Amino acid sequence: MDLAQILSKDLSIDKKSVENVIELLDEGSTVAFIARYRKEKTGNLTDVKIREIEAGLTKLRNFEKRKDEIISSLKNQEKLTEELEKSLNQAKTVTELEDIYAPYKKKRKTRADMARELGLDKLLDELMEKADSAEAGIKLAEDYLSEEIEDPQVAIGKSLDILAEDISNNIEVRNIVRREGYNRAKFVVDKKEDEKGLYENYYDFTAKVKFLKPFQILAINRGEKEGALSVGLEFTDILIKKYIKDLYPGKNSYSNALIEKTIDDAYKRLLLPSITNEIRNTLTEMAENESIKVFSSNLKPVILQRPIKGKNIIGLDPGFRTGCKVAVVDQNGKYLDSVVIYPVEPHKKEREAIATLKALIEKYNVSLIALGNATASRETEIVVNKLLKEVDKDIDYAVVNEAGASVYSASKLGEEEFPDLDVTIRGAISMARRLQDPMAELVKIDPKHIGLGQYQHDIDPKKLDDELSKVVEDAVNEVGVNINNASYKLLSYVSGLNLTLAKRIEDAFKEGDLVQRKDLLNIKGLGAKTYQMSAGFLRFPDSPNILDNTAVHPESYKVAQKIMDKDLDAIDIEKEAEDLDVGLPTLTDIIEELKKPGRDPRDDSPEVITKSEIMSIDDLKEDMVLKGKVRNVTEFGCFVDIGVGIDGLVHISNMSDTYVNSPHDVVKNSDIVTVRVIEIDKKRERIGLSMKNIK
Repeated sequence: MDLAQILSKDLSIDKKSVENVIELLDEGSTVAFIARYRKEKTGNLTDVKIREIEAGLTKLRNFEKRKDEIISSLKNQEKLTEELEKSLNQAKTVTELEDIYAPYKKKRKTRADMARELGLDKLLDELMEKADSAEAGIKLAEDYLSEEIEDPQVAIGKSLDILAEDISNNIEVRNIVRREGYNRAKFVVDKKEDEKGLYENYYDFTAKVKFLKPFQILAINRGEKEGALSVGLEFTDILIKKYIKDLYPGKNSYSNALIEKTIDDAYKRLLLPSITNEIRNTLTEMAENESIKVFSSNLKPVILQRPIKGKNIIGLDPGFRTGCKVAVVDQNGKYLDSVVIYPVEPHKKEREAIATLKALIEKYNVSLIALGNATASRETEIVVNKLLKEVDKDIDYAVVNEAGASVYSASKLGEEEFPDLDVTIRGAISMARRLQDPMAELVKIDPKHIGLGQYQHDIDPKKLDDELSKVVEDAVNEVGVNINNASYKLLSYVSGLNLTLAKRIEDAFKEGDLVQRKDLLNIKGLGAKTYQMSAGFLRFPDSPNILDNTAVHPESYKVAQKIMDKDLDAIDIEKEAEDLDVGLPTLTDIIEELKKPGRDPRDDSPEVITKSEIMSIDDLKEDMVLKGKVRNVTEFGCFVDIGVGIDGLVHISNMSDTYVNSPHDVVKNSDIVTVRVIEIDKKRERIGLSMKNIK
């Protein structure tokens, strides 16, 4: 099997590029390293395309592995024929492999197996070939009576169990049921027990399998799991059984009657349960993959949000009974101070709270407040607005999504960072740091707790974690990591590094043993290959070598040094590349880095929205035009944070004045958009927004 050829065709990527990517992956190179530093070999493929090659390669190799396992099993059973091996080698999917292998799998004894042990396979042959009436069939069956079988009708029935199993194992038959299942079968959903009405949209729900949306599949699966919904597949039974019967022509009316009876049994008892389970598993896998894809596309922009630099920040974690937790961090995220205030009910110590905050602002020269958006957020925001009117300096506030903050606060990492602080104070620190450096803070949280997906808790956790970790890894390596303020958790996402090496790097830096890139080679366990994979993504602002604070890889330092004193805007790149014997993409990247050493690509992202005049859903009016941040993009629209604690939905039909094929074509997560309020449902806490007809 020519894997590169297959992938090249499937992904529409030049075969040579695919071959080079496979070679680099097999050598142990990371996707991030290949995408950034091997552009000449890949034809300048993006990390997304390289991930597609990696995923496709894994899938094909797993297919080959499974085929080899099946062939080995058949050899051991001494059942591998040339014809069977040919069929296996011609199979294109795992489903085809498993269909071919199904009759030979070791399984519990079936009704057909027991019938064969009684010698009834011979009776079946005789019934199909010799019997032309019920009487003739009875007469033939009398020869097979024994202690186990005392009635000829029982003998006939048991012999038909063999035919039923043969029908259910027939690949052509299974493909008929599959085809009809995917093309004509209906998903039928009914209410079971749903006291809260969470699944009201799916009461008496019917839809063809081929028209089901991924979010519908996941919602229905969840409802079924919770006992709120009953779910079934409705096939075109009569049509399917007719197609199957065409494959099993009888010699006469008697054999035809037996065959039809057996087809009905095989269909209901063996085929329907098997194919129904297969279809539902396939649909679930498809829905999970799509959900992961959507979640991943939402996650990366959040990780790459614009940082706020050079500001001391107060983090506010609101609460009612337990008070509002306050933490101050400096411009580098270093913890300075903390306190608990009680500005809202039931304590209502508003004036004391304002006085405390004013004192902290003055003492630590705070210029920004990060306000968590969970419990008591709206009430606390009112107090913050009063505070800002009393402060004689330029100070803003921003509402920060708290998703996952409690998870971090109670985590091992949170305890390691702040062993002497209460978990609630750690949460307030996290609020502040999320504004300063979203990436550095969010990587400390399990991706599924960041609050971006609708059904992330219904998805295979390992599959979700693997995929989202790749997104975080790509984002981290796109930006690079400043060694001066990097946690070992952030470092662990750097190309080539794991948690153990990341912790050693963090410790070495704290001890003053890590000043420049080449010092990484002194880290225990960090060899030449790991250094090659990781060095270019780590920034050393205080290094005596200016190149250590750029994305220029150490392997290209000699090239960079030869051109760094030239007029980079006037340089003839093509001629220079030829003279220096370096690839054009690599030289282009080097020049861009030399122009802006230490550049943070996130600075090109939208600015954080500060100061919200709209406080709650009660302040909203229809036709009100607001700015908001896109928080989640789905296949049916996008959710926008307009500062009222409830994200509003812009349905796909309201995203543009022209036709929209996919919401992802219009917006991405963290975009700042202008929206108009078109619906306010206070009872259900739902807000409808539109991006159409906004002047």
